[in-house]
Amino acid sequence: MIDFEEELKKYTPSMVVRESEEAIRSRELTDMTDILRLLTAEAAKQNGR
Repeated sequence: MIDFEEELKKYTPSMVVRESEEAIRSRELTDMTDILRLLTAEAAKQNGR
């Protein structure tokens, strides 16, 4: 039978995954929350709030 705990100890992520994570985290990315805040602010501005 496979000992999952032992296998997890041996696990190391591939370099491609590690490099991708670093590239994603180093950028300032716009997410849905940022977009919704922008749209809400623009709508409030148009409604005179």
